[in-house]
Amino acid sequence: MQWKLLSPKKIVLPNGKEVLEKRSFMPIVWLILFVLTVLAIRITGFSLEILVNRIQQFFVILQQMIPPNWAYLSKLWQPLFDTIKMSLFGSIAGAICALPIAVLSATNITKHRGIALVSKFILSLLRTLPTLIIALIATFIFGLGTMAGTVAIFLFTIAYVGKLLYEQIENANMEAYEAMQSMGLTTIQAFRFAILPQILPNYLSTSLFCFEGNVRYASILGYVGAGGIGLLLNESLGWRSYENVGMILLMLVGTVFIIETSSEYFRKKLM
Repeated sequence: MQWKLLSPKKIVLPNGKEVLEKRSFMPIVWLILFVLTVLAIRITGFSLEILVNRIQQFFVILQQMIPPNWAYLSKLWQPLFDTIKMSLFGSIAGAICALPIAVLSATNITKHRGIALVSKFILSLLRTLPTLIIALIATFIFGLGTMAGTVAIFLFTIAYVGKLLYEQIENANMEAYEAMQSMGLTTIQAFRFAILPQILPNYLSTSLFCFEGNVRYASILGYVGAGGIGLLLNESLGWRSYENVGMILLMLVGTVFIIETSSEYFRKKLM
């Protein structure tokens, strides 16, 4: 069955009826992307020539990291434990506090639109602020050390888990919730027995996934004095002790791998 093309806009069907052919916007999209790419290259000062000529320096630094300085290992255990502790505590506290904020943000649970709007704005504001900036502000308030890093991770976890959680609540099946409310249960009671069992596996899975990322984020919070192994990483990079940097990165890779493997196992059990 063939159609006869009359023009770029019209086609004739086998029954003789003429219909308009939809024009493709892809050429315009590609043109816009090309223009934006050219503008981005000019604004950022990207140079392919410099990239080609200097890329070998990366491998020079990499060669200096190998082999790592194993004698430096004894100094890494305590900062590494500090990093894990502030990541764990910040993640747990943030995930717990994210639950009530997510409930207030969910429009199908919170009928007052003003409260839901304010709660969503708070989550958006926390997501907008980079974790490093939050940690820097926290160091001025709480001083240098792991306290500032824990606060930064805590606020980031609230924003991350809260955003995903209130979307899960809004997509939950409301039939059981409404039935319980009609029986006289309060909003909190109906949420506990009707909505929470639906979102609990995803909630715990999201919290575990956030903890994985927080361990990686915590490793660079030392750049602003927020404690943990990031302090030693910043110091080693500043002194160009790349063999020490190699040892730190090796420790971080091993730690993150163990945490991710364990977290993935528990997430599969929850799903």
